[in-house]
Amino acid sequence: MMSSAILMVAVTPMVAQAQNISAAPGESGDTAWLLAATVFLLLAGLPGVALFQAGRARTGAFVATMVQTATIAAAVSLAWVLVGYTLAFGTVTAGWLGSGNAWMLIQLSDLRDGLTVPESAFAFFQIACAIVCTALIPGAWSGRARFGWVILFTTLWSLIVLAPVVHWLWGGGWLAAATGTIDFAGGMALEVSAGTAALVTAILMGRGLDFDAPRNLRLSPITLAGAFLLWLGWLALCGGSAFAANDDAAAALLATHAAGCAGMLSRLLIDRLRRQPPRAESAAMGLVAGLAAIAPAALTVSLGGAAAIGAIGAALAVGSAALIRRIGIDDRLGVFSLFAVPGAAGSLLVAIFMAPALGGTGYDDTMNPVAQLVAQVIGVAVVMTWSAIGSTIIALAASLAFPMRVSESSEEAGLDAAIHGEA
Repeated sequence: MMSSAILMVAVTPMVAQAQNISAAPGESGDTAWLLAATVFLLLAGLPGVALFQAGRARTGAFVATMVQTATIAAAVSLAWVLVGYTLAFGTVTAGWLGSGNAWMLIQLSDLRDGLTVPESAFAFFQIACAIVCTALIPGAWSGRARFGWVILFTTLWSLIVLAPVVHWLWGGGWLAAATGTIDFAGGMALEVSAGTAALVTAILMGRGLDFDAPRNLRLSPITLAGAFLLWLGWLALCGGSAFAANDDAAAALLATHAAGCAGMLSRLLIDRLRRQPPRAESAAMGLVAGLAAIAPAALTVSLGGAAAIGAIGAALAVGSAALIRRIGIDDRLGVFSLFAVPGAAGSLLVAIFMAPALGGTGYDDTMNPVAQLVAQVIGVAVVMTWSAIGSTIIALAASLAFPMRVSESSEEAGLDAAIHGEA
């Protein structure tokens, strides 16, 4: 009897402590919304990227594209749990990198500073953003990159290039704090950085053997299905970036939806002016470009402004893709033209369409249209330059462990042949 009493006394403080840990403060509605947005971003965004990329891949690279996307998701997830999150969102010191207080996600606060959600929920959302962003890059080298090099490059890139950029823009770092640059849901941090990495590594890898071959349009329905999933994933990205279940989230969702619709119609109109029939691939690419364009501006512009940004982003994607191909760069699935170009355009157009006269939210007290545009130009230039330099160094370093490119025989046979044991 005495031993039972002693055991109860010893256990009671531990039980109380466990109950206190589980009862972290926070707004339950905001937390539920953020967790739902995170799961939906992964649920729709990852299959969306995989299908959107695989549906436009060269013949014989469909399964390989899907496998690369899945493996990148796993590798980047663990990398960001270990060190990526703390590099991006650790305690601000000099404004260049977060401190190491949150490596392996230790010492997370009950609430993220300035928000009403637990930092664990905030961290999960940011890791999901890093996963989807990094998974975009391999589309540039579809069908010709060696698997080991792809995984090593993308994992290192997410830590060395992406995490610092995220800190500069979202984690309290120097770029947003010093210049007033606005990047609501990743037009710069995610899309410009990933698209630039895709372009420079595509240049390093060289053109594919089938660069001049006609496109295979038989998988266009899969491409469109992937774009529809990305539509839902980008709604979760932009809506979740409000970090609260409130009017800001609703406004971001509406703006994202309007921009995606405008982007799709803009691309189909361009095809019509070219006397081309409406194609599933064109609808998919216009939709995705419109979604990419609105990400940095979803919270600060009106619905009309969002539609204009989406339409402009889709048109610029068409022109930039044609220019890149004319130059001879084999960005096979147009990652730069579909994400970096619209993302950069939306980042610059936010300075115009956030004006109150155009229905926007207006400027901070220390800003005006010209000052905001200068801040946006600085942000785009810094992110693009950092990603280009960092991606080049990481690509060459990773090639010391694994060759960048598969052999000519493997490329001709298709990467799916090796997966199925046929090569």
